[in-house]
Amino acid sequence: MSGKSSLAGRSLVDGAAFGPLLHADVGLSFWGGVDPCSGEVIDRHHPLSGQCLAGRVLAIPSGRGSCTGSSVLMELISNGHAPAALVLAQADEILTLGVLVAQTLFGRSLPVLCIGEEAFAALGDKGFARVDGTHLHLFDTQPRDAWTPRPGDVQHDNHSVRLTAHDRALLAGEFGKAAQVAMQIVLRMAQLQGAEELIDITQAHIDGCIYTGPSSLRFARQLVEWGAKVRVPTTLNSISVDQRRWRELGIDPALGEPASALGDAYMAMGAQLSFTCAPYLLDSAPKAGEQIVWAESNAVVYANSVLGARTLKYPDYLDICIALTGRAPLTGCHLDARRKARLHVELPPLANLDDAFYPLLGYHIGALAGSRIPLISGLEQYHPDLDDLKAFGAAFATTSSAPLFHIAGVTPEALDPAQVLDGPLPVTRITLPDLLLSWQELNSARDPGVDVVSLGNPHFSLSEFAHLARLCQGRHCHPHVVLAITCGRAVLEQARAAGHIAVIEAFGATLVCDTCWCMLGEPVIPPAARNLMTNSGKYAHYAPGLVGRKVHFASLAECVDAACSATASGRLPQWLQTAALLENPAHV
Repeated sequence: MSGKSSLAGRSLVDGAAFGPLLHADVGLSFWGGVDPCSGEVIDRHHPLSGQCLAGRVLAIPSGRGSCTGSSVLMELISNGHAPAALVLAQADEILTLGVLVAQTLFGRSLPVLCIGEEAFAALGDKGFARVDGTHLHLFDTQPRDAWTPRPGDVQHDNHSVRLTAHDRALLAGEFGKAAQVAMQIVLRMAQLQGAEELIDITQAHIDGCIYTGPSSLRFARQLVEWGAKVRVPTTLNSISVDQRRWRELGIDPALGEPASALGDAYMAMGAQLSFTCAPYLLDSAPKAGEQIVWAESNAVVYANSVLGARTLKYPDYLDICIALTGRAPLTGCHLDARRKARLHVELPPLANLDDAFYPLLGYHIGALAGSRIPLISGLEQYHPDLDDLKAFGAAFATTSSAPLFHIAGVTPEALDPAQVLDGPLPVTRITLPDLLLSWQELNSARDPGVDVVSLGNPHFSLSEFAHLARLCQGRHCHPHVVLAITCGRAVLEQARAAGHIAVIEAFGATLVCDTCWCMLGEPVIPPAARNLMTNSGKYAHYAPGLVGRKVHFASLAECVDAACSATASGRLPQWLQTAALLENPAHV
């Protein structure tokens, strides 16, 4: 066994497994980044793109992006395409929760080991890895010893969490089997997070209603059979189909029926029929300081950053467990001290900004921040509106695992930037050439043709509908282009009452409710379509992997122009043209 080395870490989920080592120094979102049926990495921006995770020891710094990563990992464990083990630099709640739910409900698991940043950086290029409890053993070649894998024991962390009499009653099953199992999962996560106590929460937003495969429906139906009922007002995220129109839209019943049934299962638990990835647009949006439990990455970031409410980036399934108990671990962004900035980003001088600037900036800063909460300086005089902050936050949540951002002089906790600093932070300065590189990364299409224009990721707001109606007035969509907008039912009715929808439909657009572009595919996207165009930094990142098409990314006005001409202009926004001239005078 020449070339063997060993590292010790913290076991997040017990067990022992062996396999070829698959290593990357970039976090991976399992949802949108990994095919839940095959285990292939489909994030075309990730260094592991095209690799298959099944049976391999996956070493990544952490997860990132979507809260639905827990559901995808649970699905992979259930169908036999999961990694043999996970090795992380940082403890990751989303991925760990997916394993814990599979272990609790389905009796299947895989070991998860956190080894810390320093040890992770020293992993090197070993060919094989063995996780055994708290230890990671690395090998140049496959060892020939008689070692065999073992299933993990259900761990009972020694960390003590103070419980109320009501908490103990939930654990004892006095409120039914569903609440008992939910409380067991909440307590296990609280122990892993180091929380000393639980808190009452006022509302929940459930992301686990997205259909990732049979296990996601099996999980929800099991809770219903156990008599699950939510204990706080609860909204539902976008589901995987337009529940009222999926047949009309040509969706295969193999997806439409279970995806619709999954939404019904969560409503049977008492959740509201909201079906939106933008719950902050509903009348029930939380107030500043309110302790809530939201999943869906863009909604979490918006709630914390723009509304000043308090939530973690809750994994799918932990969200419903907390909704069933009304109790959440007191940790992370629920605490004042954990809402401070850990990265200070300063922007260059800017001029002539359009609405493409904010999602691009969010995408860029998210990748820069990783898991750190950033404070961004340099936007004070530009007064970004709520739609700008929505677009920034969604793209930021795609490339970052942080649940919160601060913008000096703009977001509520950073109106006085000193309030979000524990002390001086070194300043990271972004340049326009830096932003140009991110622009080029999001613009993956290499020819100017546009077949589909994708709007509404996250769901359109009333003000976005008003803006779109002004751009569409008196114009018509090209007959060979599909322009489709996803939105929530409540906002659609508001936009219809305001007269915006009549103008947009006269233009030739398609309106899709209940679901979002991250779940849409063929035939809403025609099979022959080659290139998409979007104003969403989030969807520009995910679409190449999710639907196998290249993307043009630009402002809303450029998207409407392309819908009319079936061609992307390729023009850079004015605020980027200076950077392009510096890099290549012929580029503009």
